[in-house]
Amino acid sequence: MQHKKDVSALQPSQPYWIELARELQSIAQAGLTYATDTFDIERYKRLREMAAEMISRCSGLPLEQAQDSLTMQEGYMTPKIDVRGAVIRDGRLLLVRERSDGGWCMPGGWADVGEAPSLCVEREIKEESGYLASAVSIVGIYDNNNDYEPIEFYHSYKIVFLCDLNGGEASTSNETSDVGFFSPDELPRLSWRRTSTRHIGDVFARHGDPGLATVFD
Repeated sequence: MQHKKDVSALQPSQPYWIELARELQSIAQAGLTYATDTFDIERYKRLREMAAEMISRCSGLPLEQAQDSLTMQEGYMTPKIDVRGAVIRDGRLLLVRERSDGGWCMPGGWADVGEAPSLCVEREIKEESGYLASAVSIVGIYDNNNDYEPIEFYHSYKIVFLCDLNGGEASTSNETSDVGFFSPDELPRLSWRRTSTRHIGDVFARHGDPGLATVFD
């Protein structure tokens, strides 16, 4: 099956300072992973400090919190992975309401090390909504390069799975305060960092035509 590439924006363009801070952090983290010279190591530490200072000054985040965020991962820097499960029942999409911002999104979250992506999204659906579902296909793999919260200064990719509903009943979690099914023309306010109208449009398009290619950018 051929793949199509859709480069339309997921969200409003990110500030340029975020791109610079991410690049500084990436260079610093790679350098600290491979450098052996004492002076080089100190230079890379300074680069990481500069990235934290830029984040703090431009976002208002306390410097210590920005520094903690940028030292949470070790090794060569790669994008984090966010998985989301699209479950449709009677033409309506399953959404959960996030306690953190009050917005709605498809259930999901950061992928865990040692767990297959499909199993991760199935577990997230159960934990956040109470419903049982099985992943059947990938709607899209998206560049999710527009997040502002501390850990989310890291670059990330989002994988949206189309899932079959197998049972269960609505229940909330420590991360979600409500659960519901919504049609495309009655969407609630979205938690846009987690789910955008583009994601939802792609989900309903794939559900209506299973032969559509996976979206990626």
